[in-house]
Amino acid sequence: MKSKVFKTIDEQILILKEKGLIIDDIEFAKDILIRENYFFISGYRHLFLKSKNDRYFINNTNFTEMYALFNFDRQIRNIIFKNLLIVENNMKSIFSYQLSKQYGIREKDYLKASNFTHSPEKQRQVNDLLRKMKRQIRVNGSQHSATSHYLSHYGYIPLWVVVKVLSFGIVSELYKIMKKEDQEAISKIYNLSIENLLTYLPILANYRNLCAHEDILYEHRNQKAIADTKYHAALNIPLLDGEYIYGKDDVFALFIILKSLLRKEEFNLLLSEFSYELDILAGKLKVIRINKVLDAMGFPVNYKEIKNY
Repeated sequence: MKSKVFKTIDEQILILKEKGLIIDDIEFAKDILIRENYFFISGYRHLFLKSKNDRYFINNTNFTEMYALFNFDRQIRNIIFKNLLIVENNMKSIFSYQLSKQYGIREKDYLKASNFTHSPEKQRQVNDLLRKMKRQIRVNGSQHSATSHYLSHYGYIPLWVVVKVLSFGIVSELYKIMKKEDQEAISKIYNLSIENLLTYLPILANYRNLCAHEDILYEHRNQKAIADTKYHAALNIPLLDGEYIYGKDDVFALFIILKSLLRKEEFNLLLSEFSYELDILAGKLKVIRINKVLDAMGFPVNYKEIKNY
């Protein structure tokens, strides 16, 4: 297997130019490559290549266009991240309220395995998750002002405080092991089915990690597709072999999820901020059209209409 070798910034510039990329300002390109990482920047080249099998750039592709797509991805990643934090905070509040109401406010009460599903095939998952929660409480509890306050003054930490030190991944897993009546009470708040919420949570946790680590977002695909929604039909998204071509395992699927979980005004602001960044990118693209970016993200051209439903 051929191994990768270190390339200097000058060598990286030469490789890009040999593949047909126009670089008008060498010093600007060098500064971007040293700050942002060549291999990460090159992850945005796909839309500018002549074909999937041709490693050369479309004629007249400029470095500034590829960087504009990189910067667009960064901006929408930041926009999506702050909305994921809203959803995360909401869910932590709702989950802790439901479990505290049902099982008590002390760790010895709400962390009992008997409070969760009694399904035999999920008992290992229940025990593993409770161990993870206890470990996060132990490791992070003394470092967080709210948790340390409750520990020092009351000798225990209520769940509505504990959730502050739990990762979104743990919170996502928590819903899976709840009793059906608890799952149902929570799903009703969002006017969603239990099955849809079970699908949505790991997708949200995955995108949260992706955003936090500045991974490429715009062409990300989820491992599991979401079920068809009223939005797919309302937007007249085309079908291929009986499946909608957009909004299933792509970034638009994430927007559909957020449409279901955010308040109306929060989602409309998200949509407005996204559209603003898309317009900025459209003004900087020359060799490809903005619809090619939308297609890569899984967005129909009439995506803005989702706010009307």
